[in-house]
Amino acid sequence: MAKNNNIQTFTDLDALAQYLREQEKKAILIFAYNGTGKTRLSMAFKNLGKKDESRDTLYFNAFTEDLFTWDNDLENDSERVLRMNTASHFFNGLAELEMESRIRKFLHRYADFEFEIDYEMGAISFWREMQKNAERDDEPVLIKVSRGEENIFIWCFFLAIAQLAIDGQDAYNWVQYIYIDDPISSLDENNAIAVAAHLAQMIKGQDRVKVVISSHHTLFFNVVCNEIKRAHHYFLSKEPDGYYLRNTNATPRFYHVAMLKELHEVAKSGKLYTYHFNILRGIMEKTATFHGFDGISDIIRSEKDDQDGMLHGRYVNLLSHGNYSLFEPVEMMEENKRIFRKILKNFMKNYRFNPNLFPEDETLEANT
Repeated sequence: MAKNNNIQTFTDLDALAQYLREQEKKAILIFAYNGTGKTRLSMAFKNLGKKDESRDTLYFNAFTEDLFTWDNDLENDSERVLRMNTASHFFNGLAELEMESRIRKFLHRYADFEFEIDYEMGAISFWREMQKNAERDDEPVLIKVSRGEENIFIWCFFLAIAQLAIDGQDAYNWVQYIYIDDPISSLDENNAIAVAAHLAQMIKGQDRVKVVISSHHTLFFNVVCNEIKRAHHYFLSKEPDGYYLRNTNATPRFYHVAMLKELHEVAKSGKLYTYHFNILRGIMEKTATFHGFDGISDIIRSEKDDQDGMLHGRYVNLLSHGNYSLFEPVEMMEENKRIFRKILKNFMKNYRFNPNLFPEDETLEANT
């Protein structure tokens, strides 16, 4: 491992995983673009904790989702169930823990379907409606949930187990680390804020397990960072000579460049939602602090009597403090989109970022 101020270089992922294990902080947050090696890092981290039959890491990544597969009942086309790979330690001891009620506590935040787990068969059934059978008893009308709903269910299944580990339940007292890699890539993007805030609340205030979260999703990562301020915040990149881990706690947060790129892209495309004001406000707050101003109003206004600046400041304050719909994010009105583009354009003009990252676009220019 090489060290240079706030940047540390690792020759391989095993060395990086070992470094993360040795950190004293109870929470470590890592931002990295897709293709950097986040999933492989989570597996390297997990493998370092395996010795014979013992292990110490509960993890969520693409491999976790592979523990669940659909049985579509091709012969009868009626009883479709989600199968669990019960050979995995992930499912050890669940039958005695009333998992349905634990999972529902999380699931009903995001979805409206019901389910039942057959532990003996390793199968999960889903339904939304009940009907009368031949004996006039109520029975569920079984369905195959959508891919997005399936991913939400698996995520909530994991959250229920993670809560057991945090609480020190006997079946999961082996868990010393929880490693979560990109839950948002598997969930509906519209749930990013709710999922991030909920996850952060689970992690804060507990000191039994260490938690590592890695993600490429800027909105999700920003919310988690804002919620868990005392965590280690890192930016991970893959370079020709190894993996670079940049500590962003002591410097302007590097992942905000990625967030600004996202705002630049959605401003061009027109797919602007109210929560984008929240992202912009977060970037402005960090910029104001870095440049020694009291708040974002000082970097929005060019002069004290700048009427447009004062109006834009009110817009940012007002539209960054709303409620977020889980399933139907609120798209901005056209007038608000125009104002957002103007605020963003002025901000990027006054506080210069690398112009190569933000190519000029005629559509954006025409709409401001």
